[in-house]
Amino acid sequence: MIIIAGHTITDADKRDAAVGAFRAMVERARTHDGCMDFSISPDAVDPERVNLFERWRDQAALDAWRKIAGKLVKGPRAKPREVAVSLYRTERAEKPF
Repeated sequence: MIIIAGHTITDADKRDAAVGAFRAMVERARTHDGCMDFSISPDAVDPERVNLFERWRDQAALDAWRKIAGKLVKGPRAKPREVAVSLYRTERAEKPF
């Protein structure tokens, strides 16, 4: 399993439009073979932060997705001032509670 998680920081007045520009991508990703979860969302506390989370079955699914993903962004994309996103690989998941 592959997890991509983190956040970006962008201007507060551009954040919501930037998140909205990814709506079609999020909708399509969630139906893509091998996508277990996908989210690009505004932070509930920081008006400049956009949270990113992806979970993929395997590298092949992620690679197939990356071939089409960039074409799905619609509208303005604010260039983030900061990017803190990492890719994690794991073979095991456990119930947290």
